[in-house]
Amino acid sequence: MKTIQFLLIALMIIPCTMQAQRRKSRNTPAPPVIEDSLFHGLKWRNIGPFRGGRSVASSGVIGQPMTYYMGGTGSGIWKTTDDGITWKNISDGFLKTGTVGAIAVSESNPNIVFAGMGEHAARGVMTSMGDGVYKSTDAGKTWKHIGLDNTRHISDVIIHPTNPDIIFVAAQGAQYGASEDRGIFRSMDGGENWEKVLFLDATTGASSLSMDMKNPLILYAAMWQHRRYPWTMESGGAMSGLFKSTDGGHSWEKMKEGLPKEMGKSGISVSRANPERIYAVIEAEGEKGGVYRSDDAGKKWMQVNKDRVNIARSWYYMEILADPQDENRVYVLNAPVMKSIDGGKSFSNLPTPHGDNHHLWIHPGDNSKMINSNDGGANISNNGGESWSSQENQPTAQFYRVITDNQVPYRVYGGQQDNSAISIASRTNDQGIDWKDWHSVAGCESAYLAFDPDDPKVIYGGCYQGIIEKWVKASREGKSIKEYPELALGNVPADFKYRYNWNAPIISSPHDRSTIYHAGNVVFKSTDEGQSWSVVSPDLTRDEESKQGPGGGPFTNEAAGGENY
Repeated sequence: MKTIQFLLIALMIIPCTMQAQRRKSRNTPAPPVIEDSLFHGLKWRNIGPFRGGRSVASSGVIGQPMTYYMGGTGSGIWKTTDDGITWKNISDGFLKTGTVGAIAVSESNPNIVFAGMGEHAARGVMTSMGDGVYKSTDAGKTWKHIGLDNTRHISDVIIHPTNPDIIFVAAQGAQYGASEDRGIFRSMDGGENWEKVLFLDATTGASSLSMDMKNPLILYAAMWQHRRYPWTMESGGAMSGLFKSTDGGHSWEKMKEGLPKEMGKSGISVSRANPERIYAVIEAEGEKGGVYRSDDAGKKWMQVNKDRVNIARSWYYMEILADPQDENRVYVLNAPVMKSIDGGKSFSNLPTPHGDNHHLWIHPGDNSKMINSNDGGANISNNGGESWSSQENQPTAQFYRVITDNQVPYRVYGGQQDNSAISIASRTNDQGIDWKDWHSVAGCESAYLAFDPDDPKVIYGGCYQGIIEKWVKASREGKSIKEYPELALGNVPADFKYRYNWNAPIISSPHDRSTIYHAGNVVFKSTDEGQSWSVVSPDLTRDEESKQGPGGGPFTNEAAGGENY
């Protein structure tokens, strides 16, 4: 009897419960809709780090010995008036693109400044194109776009020494395709109108331009046949060469005697101390590459140095500058800055605060004053390069990507181009975020970073060529945990056991933070913090052997791994 009563009571309760559940379901609020307008009041704030980023353009100002300009490859135009103690951005709100390839200040009117947009170091990763030329007539306070929109990458801007209405622009042009917006351009009216005065073909642009400042009708140009693909860099061919004009750019003649018949990228510089002397750094086959010199204004050339250090990774460097006061002193910019005092016959290293050097400006009346641009920013010297100003005051770093943890206050992590990966505080109780609030972690510039966001005591970070590192916060030490260690530098991807993109992804599992995934042409998995790995996928690429050869050619291989496809 009790059993029957229990069943009757249960049958009466169940419908009520189900009805209550239905009412509860109907009353459950819909998930909130996040409107874009909610974010309109947010403002960006700079948290650092104040560790300079890549620069390929800089210039001093004649008559103002403590004033300099620099152009960042992602940060616009900056100016210092105190010899580099402080830098101020002067282009925000004026430029449509942030990458500066060349900058020049008029020698006859320091208020006139020209900036050519689009960095000229033709990287396969982290290279941004520009949108032509900008002009300032008030020493950088305001800027106006003045054309050459589709030149993409500009290597030099040259201003006539006494007439700032006459400007020449060396346009490298588009990297990944054919384009007629390349070569040497000239304006005779301050940039109002432009004419193309030297053009060879749709894949050959101008990598360097130099003017005889004692006779501005004479110009020297280095033309570069090149094209970049995701899997290789073509640098050089029959169209590359050195050219000279003696009539202000109206006509040009190719210089040949003593030069390689075919060449790749080159740079050229005429000595201000002796305009008969011209220097060039040339990429060419085998020992034909190196530093060349002419002592008769380009009629005949001779190779004076074939040291490999001056032409390594030619597509990325190939900058040369003749000292304006000493015809025997010449500088070649590569990973290091190399200096010769014997007319290019021998070179020694000139230390700079950072490697990968792309530009050098020397005061024409005082060769002890100079500014150098490199992958760490810009630095100034008042003693011929014996010491330099700091790059730790330039908030111009390029970051590949960023990620945050869940701490309070949270920290931001990312990999800085040509530098380490870092962790930096989002706020402090001090008077700002400075050097003591950030530190390096796992990985390098191209790092993907993975960790437990609630407790980031162990960080996994990547680097190019598939390098992966485990970093422990308690000891501030890291170690490599790559799946299959092998020498990748200089070898072709077809010979690798595994192939990795420059930006090889790394994630940790949200279900178990000791489980890590790392992706190359296959996906790897580790369940013991990188002590061991297993392959958990097939080859996920097209595995095209035709795209697994040398990273560069025909004269110089590119070996760092950016072209692994």
